[in-house]
Amino acid sequence: MNIMHVVGARPNFMKVAPVMAALASLKNCSQILVHTGQHYDKNMSDVFFEELSLPRPDINLGVGSGSHAAQTAAIMVKLERVLHERRPDLVLVYGDVNSTVATALVCAKAGIRLGHVEAGLRSFDRAMPEEINRIITDQLADMLFTPSTDGNDHLLREGVSKDKIYFVGNVMIDTLLRLLPKAEMRWQQGVTGLDLKNKPYCLVTLHRPSNVDDPPMLAGIFHALLDISARITVVFPVHPRTRERLKGSVVETPESMRLIEPVGYLDFLALQRHAALVITDSGGIQEETTFLQVPCLTVRNNTERPVTVTCGTNIIVGQDMERLRKETALILDGSVKRGSIPPLWDGAAGRRIAEVIDRHRPA
Repeated sequence: MNIMHVVGARPNFMKVAPVMAALASLKNCSQILVHTGQHYDKNMSDVFFEELSLPRPDINLGVGSGSHAAQTAAIMVKLERVLHERRPDLVLVYGDVNSTVATALVCAKAGIRLGHVEAGLRSFDRAMPEEINRIITDQLADMLFTPSTDGNDHLLREGVSKDKIYFVGNVMIDTLLRLLPKAEMRWQQGVTGLDLKNKPYCLVTLHRPSNVDDPPMLAGIFHALLDISARITVVFPVHPRTRERLKGSVVETPESMRLIEPVGYLDFLALQRHAALVITDSGGIQEETTFLQVPCLTVRNNTERPVTVTCGTNIIVGQDMERLRKETALILDGSVKRGSIPPLWDGAAGRRIAEVIDRHRPA
């Protein structure tokens, strides 16, 4: 059995690592790793491959950035050639990026079986490009691996056959659990030289266009963070693109507002683990903070991971900066939401995926 994994963005790396490791234990199973190059920064990508113990990609399509249509089309054209050459028995895609939906479309037209890891997530907001990617990929996939039971419900409601749906748990947590001891070692050594031990801090991560590409919105968020930094140190690893957009908003920052360069997975995991709270617009971080039992405030109007709200530590504050200030103050004053860990977020999702694939080998 020959399995091809297609990844395109850094969050995909955390998801593919445990699945590749689990499949490696199967007999007569070969694997190919394809990196579309949708998101590629040599320094950051190299760090992720090293820290996750991932093999270097067998193929890099090198598509680079571009509009949604241009990027998706470029991936489809280049990947089609690769699929015709390699003819895998199964292709696995991860998450909801453009690489995911592009691969799904090419596989469907080429008659190649497709598995979607992290299937069934829905924000019910079609203004999000990722929502379109999720819906299309799930309609085309032959095997749908869901991280939470609400994903099963969404797929059934959309007419997906229950025989295609497998509730396996969250592969992101597999990677988190495996690397948490290493992250803790990094913390003890002093993460990025920040000297944060025994000092409460708020960790911030922002990347969604609705937040960082809208100058008034970004300015409003930044001034809210400045207010929050009057009570607690704010640590904000800033993506270069976001830093460029901040130039018009930043006049002078206090010492308690730490704008730092992006960090690798281990350092960021350590920073999450020890934060008093996290402010984010990332879906994956909503999941990680829920598992780590760290309060999370999400600067979005919705989430495709509602289990992090109903079961976990996540609170959706929308783009209401007064509410962000209020919820932050409540947490700092001791009113902390006590969440629980969702079912099957136990570090064995990759193994369960491998077992399903093994049971459904082609004849």
